Amino acid sequence: MRTHFFTGFPGFIATQLIKELVRVGEVKKVYVVVQSSQAGLAKEKATSIMREMNVTFPFEILVGDITQPGLGMAQQTINDLRKEKLTVWHLAAIYDLAVKAEIAWKVNVEGTRQVIEFVRTHPSIERIVYFSTAYVAGKREGKLLETELIRPTSFKNHYEETKFEAELLVEELKKDAAVTIIRPGIVRGHSKTGETIKFDGPYFFMNMIDKLRWMPIIPYVGKTQACINVVPIDYIIEASVYLSNHIGATGKTVHLTDPAPHPIEEIYCAMVVELTGKKPKGRLPRLLAVRGLASIRLQRRLGVEAETLDYMMWDAIFDTTVAEELLQGSGIHCADFLASIPSMTAFYEKNKKNSDYHIKIG
Repeated sequence: MRTHFFTGFPGFIATQLIKELVRVGEVKKVYVVVQSSQAGLAKEKATSIMREMNVTFPFEILVGDITQPGLGMAQQTINDLRKEKLTVWHLAAIYDLAVKAEIAWKVNVEGTRQVIEFVRTHPSIERIVYFSTAYVAGKREGKLLETELIRPTSFKNHYEETKFEAELLVEELKKDAAVTIIRPGIVRGHSKTGETIKFDGPYFFMNMIDKLRWMPIIPYVGKTQACINVVPIDYIIEASVYLSNHIGATGKTVHLTDPAPHPIEEIYCAMVVELTGKKPKGRLPRLLAVRGLASIRLQRRLGVEAETLDYMMWDAIFDTTVAEELLQGSGIHCADFLASIPSMTAFYEKNKKNSDYHIKIG
């Protein structure tokens, strides 16, 4: 039983992590630091978790701001926290691929800097689990190792760049604290139920296919041999909770990515078939797609962020040697993406008209 301290609540991943910690009997107490505007929602979500899991445990909502010194918390709160052993989960970040530079740097980099300072000044941190991204690799291609943190010549967007800069800070913390860095691939819904809370990442493909299903043929977009690395949320959650209490994961950086990713065109074809009943034919030249998606109006009409195209042509493979060694014997593995497309599509079809699932583009 551990006491956990979260940033990034009431976000989807933080919520699911708390549920999994409860399920495996690893919760003594939970603290979450949230902005004042999120306090009401955080309280509702905390109540919902306990009702769903049929448990009761101390769940304290701390009003603060991770971009501020002391995470924006009252000094008395900080003093009280210092009396407890904590497992710190830092998930708060701006994940939008189209995020503006200033916002991304403030939250992703400065926010991480302040969390690190909180950890450094706390007398008893059992583990800090930091959620980075596999895409800190930027535009580097080829085989990408978990043991590497190499600055690329460039990044595809400000999200990648700021997560790289933040991971540099956390990497330095490994010298002084028990750190585990999680690098997820692109996260999709639950491998069995298809459940998710927002349609982004691979769901942009589904949005576009759905909007174009009236056409007699749906073309491929460009031509690529690249694979896409998309992982189900249940794999991320189960593996992260397991690693958070695994002594061997101390000081390690772990790719929670698909060890056997499929080519993008194979996934795209499967989505077109599942959504429309017909296979894609022909090709829309990538240059035309890029020019078309330069229009925010067209992006919104198709439900696709222009930045998605950058990942369709990016040819890299994430090595998962460290992840596989640490998870050996746990029974935790990444479900096959193709096998999950029917449940993913069913959930999408059921909820595609609900605006709460769609992100605001532009």
